[in-house]
Amino acid sequence: MDSILNNLKKEFKQGTILNKLIYLNVGVFLLFSILGVFSFMFQFNLSPILNQLYLPAENSKLLSQPWAFITYMFFHNGFLHLLFNMVWLHFAGKIFLQYLSPKQLLSTYILGGISGGLIFIIAYNYIPALAIYTQNAQALGASAAVLAIMVAIATYTPNYSVRFPFIGIVKLKHIATFSVMLDLLSIPKGNAGGHIAHLGGALFGYLYIKQFQKGNDFSIGFTNWINNLSNLFKPKSKLKTVYKRKKTDTQFNTEKSAQQIAVDIVLEKISKSGYESLSKEEKATLFSASKK
Repeated sequence: MDSILNNLKKEFKQGTILNKLIYLNVGVFLLFSILGVFSFMFQFNLSPILNQLYLPAENSKLLSQPWAFITYMFFHNGFLHLLFNMVWLHFAGKIFLQYLSPKQLLSTYILGGISGGLIFIIAYNYIPALAIYTQNAQALGASAAVLAIMVAIATYTPNYSVRFPFIGIVKLKHIATFSVMLDLLSIPKGNAGGHIAHLGGALFGYLYIKQFQKGNDFSIGFTNWINNLSNLFKPKSKLKTVYKRKKTDTQFNTEKSAQQIAVDIVLEKISKSGYESLSKEEKATLFSASKK
């Protein structure tokens, strides 16, 4: 058992941010599933704990548990709910990391989930058909965060082609459009709040990339906040810091422009011929750009 736990810890530490998000979702599901078994056997109520971690639509409850904006996106209502979200997270996340950085993936997941939660709360407080259920309405699941990643990368590289068994080649923009339309048309058919939250995540993914393409990266402030928070718990290094001379604005802009042109050429080739058509050098160019 110790060996298994050590292997899991090692895999988690060495894994990509995408793998860590998947492990975290699966880990939370397993933990509370096991607690659910014990709650049944020993007759204790797990609901008060879960209610503090799900996202409530009622404002008075929300004010007493603001952390639910984060925790709700790591809980799932059953194995199939978890499986579907993790499959789509892995699918969209792998493509996302071909073009954008791991920090941007994490920011899109968290901020997309928060945006979905905000839209969920607004809908239950202002849409007449839902307002009557506000007191007991709760949101849970990673769907809004996952759809934010899906729509974000589909907006960034809409013509990226994916081959599906029995279907053929489908462009990423069509997959994202189908997912959004499915949620929109499903609102009257049940789980209206969930579908609305998904649309909130999708909206964030779209707006994030549109602003990113204009030079405004919403994720930078969030990433800096996460880094500053994590630095509070790190021991200070005693090593001497060596400062390098900064590049001039002209040098920086020239290098950045040249790198962007090279990346644009690679992206254009992908849109025409697919990712597999790239040479090793072109893939390296794309990988290097995604790390910055």
